[in-house]
Amino acid sequence: MNGTLFELAFLATVPFWALMILAPAWRWTRRIVSSPLIVLPTLLVWAVAIAPDFGDFAREMLGPDLAGVKALFARDDVVAAVWAQVIAWDLFVGRWIYLDSRARGLHPLLMAPLLVLTILLSPLGLPLYLAIRLFGRPGSAVHDAPAGEVVARVD
Repeated sequence: MNGTLFELAFLATVPFWALMILAPAWRWTRRIVSSPLIVLPTLLVWAVAIAPDFGDFAREMLGPDLAGVKALFARDDVVAAVWAQVIAWDLFVGRWIYLDSRARGLHPLLMAPLLVLTILLSPLGLPLYLAIRLFGRPGSAVHDAPAGEVVARVD
């Protein structure tokens, strides 16, 4: 069952990633991805996976130490749960990148590989996107909005 949950964690996010990467301008993509609830299917996988070890997991997270975390990660259900947590976080970060880049008018051909990088290695995808925002061309949509503010485009 743990192997199934491990795989299901990513599969639950695939439709949302596909919309952001393959159909970024489709009006339904923005409607669907605008909801932070898109992470709930993956968090449900997390809940099912962590349930058998929740007490041990919660105790360790309240006072973590390397040996205790390492012992927890020896359990397949904990690994599946933490994987689901990572996948949910990646989707949430990718969602923010998608929405912010659309508001700033960044081209989908620039964003598609960046979103793929975020799926694979969000610790690289997010800072790369932040650099694109910071060092965008003067006079472009990237520089027109204050940092951290998502602006609405009027088309």
